[in-house]
Amino acid sequence: MVFKRLMQAMGVGGPSVETVLVNPHCRPGGQLEGRIRVAGGEHAVDITHVALGLVTRVEVESADSEYHTDQEFGRGQVSGPFRLEAGQRYDIPFRFQVPWETPLSDLYGRRLPGMTMGLRTELEVARAVDSGDLDAVSVHPLPVHERLLEALLRLGFRFARADVERGHLYGVRQSLPFYQEIEFFPAPRYAGVINQLELTFVTAAAQTQVVLELDKRGGVFTEGRDAFGRFTVDHATHDTVDWAAHLDGWLRQSLTRRGLFS
Repeated sequence: MVFKRLMQAMGVGGPSVETVLVNPHCRPGGQLEGRIRVAGGEHAVDITHVALGLVTRVEVESADSEYHTDQEFGRGQVSGPFRLEAGQRYDIPFRFQVPWETPLSDLYGRRLPGMTMGLRTELEVARAVDSGDLDAVSVHPLPVHERLLEALLRLGFRFARADVERGHLYGVRQSLPFYQEIEFFPAPRYAGVINQLELTFVTAAAQTQVVLELDKRGGVFTEGRDAFGRFTVDHATHDTVDWAAHLDGWLRQSLTRRGLFS
């Protein structure tokens, strides 16, 4: 699949850039491969660098406001300085490393509602930086993610939407300045006591940290730790656990301690 973008780094007659992805689909910890084709304009220019970065939409909360902004992450330079003559064509092959903590954008072949993900190409000429539009990419779950997601679906939970929030989760090793929350409508057996279940993956090469949060009927849990579950899953042994039973046990125990379930 090919994605194209034209960027004018120096106004009319400046160089143009076309980014071509071999495959826009990837997984956390994987790679995106392709070629950046830089075409010279009407006059020679000195290119300072060409860089790539993943971009996602992030929710930012402050004391008195809430807003969304585009957040670049996983940035990598794919070319140093070079001279681009008028009309010259310059191809830059690349392999872009997708960070392990990259949020998921697609589940079971469909875009997850609320998610935006793209690869942006940046060209710098004579200290003028031109960052073009996003080339859409799809980030799919790893096998460990799939096992946990399938367990929740087996229990009767259903996907609602997802968002990415700026900040760090307490007690979780996290390298990116944001985290993803995948929201689920409650399973029928829990529909009378909770509004939704929120799931967060913080993934590394060998392990994934999993955070669960419950929103109860009438408001969010604010006391104690009963509303939160946190555990680590080894990628090498994730398929040895009955995750549906494990998650169901945590939900029942957490709600029972609060007197909301029996």
